[in-house]
Amino acid sequence: MRIAYLTGEYPRATDTFIQREVTALRQMGVEVDTFSIRRTSNEHMVGEEQKQERNRTFYILPPNPINLLLSHLNLLLASPKRYLQAMKLAWLTSQPGFRGALFQFLYFLEAGIVAKQIKIRQIVHLHNHIVEASGTVAMLAAQMGGFTYSFTLHGPYIFFKPYQWRLDEKIKRALFVCCISYYARSQAMIFAPTEKWNKMHIIHCGVNPVLFNITSHTELSKRLLFVGRLAAAKGLPILLESLAILQQAHPDISLTVVGDGPDREKLERKTTELGLSQNVNFVGYKSQAQVREYFQLTDVFVMSSFAEGIPVVLMEAMAAGVPVVATQIAGISELVEDGVNGYLVPPADSVSLAARVDKLLSNHLLRAAFGQAGRAKVEKDFNIHYEVARLHCLMSSAMLGHVEPIRPNYNKQVVFLEDETVQDLCNLVVF
Repeated sequence: MRIAYLTGEYPRATDTFIQREVTALRQMGVEVDTFSIRRTSNEHMVGEEQKQERNRTFYILPPNPINLLLSHLNLLLASPKRYLQAMKLAWLTSQPGFRGALFQFLYFLEAGIVAKQIKIRQIVHLHNHIVEASGTVAMLAAQMGGFTYSFTLHGPYIFFKPYQWRLDEKIKRALFVCCISYYARSQAMIFAPTEKWNKMHIIHCGVNPVLFNITSHTELSKRLLFVGRLAAAKGLPILLESLAILQQAHPDISLTVVGDGPDREKLERKTTELGLSQNVNFVGYKSQAQVREYFQLTDVFVMSSFAEGIPVVLMEAMAAGVPVVATQIAGISELVEDGVNGYLVPPADSVSLAARVDKLLSNHLLRAAFGQAGRAKVEKDFNIHYEVARLHCLMSSAMLGHVEPIRPNYNKQVVFLEDETVQDLCNLVVF
């Protein structure tokens, strides 16, 4: 099988789940060519894995004008009907107004480059992550080039403007849709025709638990960790407010913030205003290996987000045996079971967040129990190898016209000892 992966910007430090998925598919023998609309900036090159992926990815922008013209001319001459249908589709799915039409025209041009490259490389299927702008390019490219496409639906942002991004049309035309959670699937079903519901499957993002050492928990406890993009949706001001509450009982409490983003300056100012300069350390983006090291130095992982799918970083923390406190939004409760492997708190509630963190800081046995349960949950339901095995079988079956179950089972007797010894689980899926 030879397929293409397309997203808006690849590889990014914040999208390691896509890189893991691509790597696991390649380990299973699938040829995966990666395409990206924009070239990733150097700030995302935090590890060797990102540098290697950037070097082997085809970037659409900036386009060579001659190649752009020849790509579209070749597609038009090869199949005028398909090309004109793609043009009509672009017009019908355009966002309103002059700006919407202009961007749709640019997406159409980009789609021609993608379609031509896929034909040159003899790729049989295109899969898209992040279904907004790059999802439009994927849909138009598939129509223009006459091949199938699918996409992984993350949310939550696509659900803020589903009609603007024509989620309904993208679902209708896709060979299948991978939803990262039951929550995401239920939201997408609102915009999907009922005859497409059985082609909307649950494929989790995942991690490789083998890579994470189990964190040990002792009575001494004061270290918190946040990993993510420093943007409004992550709710970090709420986290800082809860830290100010916790500081009263735990004056030497520490929070390490791994990540970067547009709100970093504001957050650093708020940290100073709250008198937390000695308690908070902003360390910027880090490689996957470095993030795993931070988990080993952490007592509680905290997430104060307002909008998420199912955050991969929560899976990573739980795989490392670190108890988590997260907001009860979207699909997070499908990973974090309140009072079993972590705590769920109302979003934007700094008092509840502080109370739950305090309860964990004060009880090392509870932290250890939550950590053990969290590791078990990830191994069972969010193991990257099992998830990619489902995806591989889903792709293979869909191309043959077969419809898979919404959530296929797998052979639980298989044990992955090392990342290098990944087995082809496709043969072990129970139909």
